[in-house]
Amino acid sequence: MKHLAHILMAAGYSWGGLRRLLHETAAQAEVMFFGLLLVVYGLVGASLGQFAILIMLFLFTIAIEALNTAIEVLVDHLTNEFAEFARHAKDLGSFAVFCCLTMISLYSLYVLYTHL
Repeated sequence: MKHLAHILMAAGYSWGGLRRLLHETAAQAEVMFFGLLLVVYGLVGASLGQFAILIMLFLFTIAIEALNTAIEVLVDHLTNEFAEFARHAKDLGSFAVFCCLTMISLYSLYVLYTHL
């Protein structure tokens, strides 16, 4: 019973994290981008495996976006003034998200190329 309670609490924390993340403009744009790609994949006749890879890449991207948002929240809490460490932390988080979006984009270009 203890484990079930732990799982339910963890699910509640995850749901809260998702709700918080979806207030971020960047996360909203990533969800819209994913939705657009789902439509495009459907129109070109992508395979189930290609859809699965797209979904995994999206989940990885949104997870990195959540971590980036967590970094930004912590940094903003630590200092309201300009600080070099804050700029570096935010820049590194943004770069991680950029890498994920680049992976999705390159993979999607490959899928489009193979179906057109």
